[in-house]
Order: sequence, then structure tokens, then C-alpha cells
Amino acid sequence: MIKPARLSPADLVRLGAGGLRTRPLRVVLSALGIAIGIAAMLAVVGISTSSRAELERTLDRLGTNLLKVAPGETAGGADAALPKEAVAMVGRVAPVESVSATAQLAASVYRNDHIPTGQTGSVAVLAAEPGLLQTVRATVHSGSWLNAATATYPGVVLGATAARRLDVPGLGVRVWLGGQWYSVVGVLNPVPLAPEIDSAALVGWKSATTYLGFDGHPTTVYVRVVESQVTAVRSVLGRTANPAAPDEVSVSRPSDALAAKQATDTALRGMLLGLGAVALLVGGVGVANTMVISVLERRGEIGLRRSLGATRRQIRGQFLAEALLLSALGGVGGTVLGSAVTGGYAALQGWPTVVPPVAMAAGIGVTLLVGAAAGLYPAMRAARLSPTEALATN
Repeated sequence: MIKPARLSPADLVRLGAGGLRTRPLRVVLSALGIAIGIAAMLAVVGISTSSRAELERTLDRLGTNLLKVAPGETAGGADAALPKEAVAMVGRVAPVESVSATAQLAASVYRNDHIPTGQTGSVAVLAAEPGLLQTVRATVHSGSWLNAATATYPGVVLGATAARRLDVPGLGVRVWLGGQWYSVVGVLNPVPLAPEIDSAALVGWKSATTYLGFDGHPTTVYVRVVESQVTAVRSVLGRTANPAAPDEVSVSRPSDALAAKQATDTALRGMLLGLGAVALLVGGVGVANTMVISVLERRGEIGLRRSLGATRRQIRGQFLAEALLLSALGGVGGTVLGSAVTGGYAALQGWPTVVPPVAMAAGIGVTLLVGAAAGLYPAMRAARLSPTEALATN
């Protein structure tokens, strides 16, 4: 009894590739649906991972050992105040490496003295101690930080956002602050762990006392401590900064805010992954549609191959191989596209580009599963055609 020859995997691949080459435009459009879904999912994962890597790099540079002390509320609901000696008292705690403070001033800053009073641009005016930059690890973009002279006389340093809102072109210009002219002596780079500084105009402690009626009470105390002692110092900062009313003190860890911001992106990431899954599903439907039409158009070929001895299993394998190759083409294209989108966005943001290899492998694996599911019915339909039926409808 003559046994039908078996098709090797290489033969199946060649048969599948031959079937795809006969309809290149349809193949490209079907593969594009798969590619868009995979690219969307991979880009979401890659951008999220790159963002997390940038956060870790930022925290490595800035440290997670910065604590922020601020006044809370009194028992009656009124705003509390830190004592004038708060900075000195906190500085006496052994694990504290550096401590500095700012104070909110009842003053406004304008580009010039002709701007209406209400148009402040949401720029706060803060009194700042000389050691603030070292404690929060801020850097100067242009000019210089407050020194012995500019911290005593009318000199001001602008945060990155404040300089943009005031439209300050550079150093040497004057701004109208607290009813008198202040010279801009410096502009800071953004401060990730103290974003309130970005939108502030900072004047010296002595200058604020002399010209702006500052009473000497700090409103925010920044404390840099030994990394291993953060928890211990955090537990005593309230009663150290304000021994008379420790319950009226709020202690926070700015790096937690950055981590929380990263966590809030999870919901958005889930939504985008869902959209990518929908796109992938649409691509799978496109593959199924392409294969069903291919079966209908190629009945003559199927009938001829069956007449020459091809088994149902071989016909089924041929069309299933076509569906898998079509999906693999879309999966590889989507992986390349998703990686390129991730790399471009990360480069634009100045982040490290991180595309998890597991995500890339999973993307291609998912496309093969989609291709197998999409091509199974058309392949079985092609295999069920008898030679006479297929040739008769040609």
C-alpha cells in the first residue's frame, strides 16, 4: 500500500511562504494590523520601563534620604507655625548631614511695576537659607546662588518655572518684588525633590528680614540624613522641630512623592495595554479574514493537490503555516516598530531606553498564538474540501 509522503517543517514553511507571495498587498495590510497591536503594547511596556529607569537614576542621583518638615494644623484647625529655632534644633540630631529652610513671604513678584497686582503668574516668594542648594541637591542653570552680598541686599534667584513665567531672558535684569526692584542673580535647574522651588523667587534670609518684613519663622525645613537612619530620624523630627507642639508638624519624604507619581501611571498603562490588545484582536480578525478568502480563492489549487495525493493533514498544515507566517511577519514588524517608538520617546525625554527582552519575546509569542487561532478554522475548512468538490467550483 502506497503511503503519502510526509511534509517536513521546511516544506510547510516553503508552501506557506509561496501562498503569501501570491498576494503581497493583502499580506502587508493583514500583517500591519498585527504589527500595530504588538507595537502599541510593546511601546507602552517599554516607555513605562524607561520611565521607571529614569526615576531610579534620578533617585540615585538625588538620594532618598531627604526629609521635609512643614507646619500642620492646630487643634482648632488653624495653620500652625514652626519656631524660629527649628532649623538649629533639627541640626543637632546626630544622623542629620545637612539642614536648611525656606519661608513663604507675603510678597509678590512681577516682571515690572506696571503689571496689575493680581497677575502674579503663581510665582511664590520664598526666603531661603544659604545651604538650601546643598541640602536639596539643586543646581544653578545660570548665574550664581545667593552669597553673602546678594543674600543681604535685593538679589533674587529664580526657579526654572518662575523664570519662564516671568519671561526673564537672563541675568542682570530686575524684577518688581515686594514693592521694590530686585536684581536677578541666578536661575536654577528644575529640582525634582522640591518642585515648589521651581515656581518660586528666592531671596536671602537677611534680605527678607530687612526689606520684606520677614518674621524669621521657616515654613519648610529640608533635612538630609544618613541613608540608614531615615526612619529613625523621621520618627523624632516632629518633636525636635517643635517640642511644644509635635502634633502640629508634618514630616514627609519627597522621594515618596516621586514613587507615588510613578505608581499613578499604572492605571494609564493598563488602559493603553487594553487598547493594544484590542488592536491585536482586530489584527487577528484580519488574519482570519485573509485566510478564509484565500481558501475560497484557491479551491482549484486545493483540489489539484488533493487529486495528486495530498492528505487533509497536509492541506491543513499548509494553510496553518501561512497564518503563522503572516502573524510572525506582523509580530516581528510590531516588535521593531514598538522598540523604535520607545527609543525615540526615551531619547526625546532624555531617559535611558529600556525594552524588556521578555516583553519582546512575549509579543512575538502572542502573535503566533493569535495566528494559530485565526488560521485554524480556515485551515480546517480547506482540509475538508474533497478533490471533486474543489475542482468542480474552480
